[in-house]
Amino acid sequence: MVTNSPRTGNDDPDNPKGPTVRFSVLIADDDRGNREALAEVLENQGFRTVLAADGGQAVELVQVDMVHLILFDMHMPGLTGLEAFAVIRQTLDRILPAVLMTADASNDLIRRAFQAQMFSVIPKPVNTNIVLNTLSRALAKVYGVACGNLLPNRDAGPTLTKPPTPPA
Repeated sequence: MVTNSPRTGNDDPDNPKGPTVRFSVLIADDDRGNREALAEVLENQGFRTVLAADGGQAVELVQVDMVHLILFDMHMPGLTGLEAFAVIRQTLDRILPAVLMTADASNDLIRRAFQAQMFSVIPKPVNTNIVLNTLSRALAKVYGVACGNLLPNRDAGPTLTKPPTPPA
């Protein structure tokens, strides 16, 4: 489910760099309240969000929608966050950063997440500032574009002057 369409066009007529396109973040969490709360926070920061209720749906959505980063809950029905990410990595022909959220941030799980090449692990309940900082660092590392200092209630969202080309 796409919660809002990407903003395109030149938002600032004084910006000679051309049109801007928002980063898309897929939020995969079986808890509807968590999904919607994270989506609201990210949309208020200018991100476009795509929502998945489980790992299988996340795998399907990544195949049909341009997503720049995935926020996975670890424990979901069907595929866990780690399992869904493994399937996505096998089927996608580009690098896609992912962040794992979990209430069980054990050393073993963190080790497995990094072995699976997750960008980071965030403990639940999540802190908005930690989520925004982690997303900003992941997007900057993978796409080479800084999102600036993402803070709650920031007016300008993280944008690019052209759509990012995911690295192969």
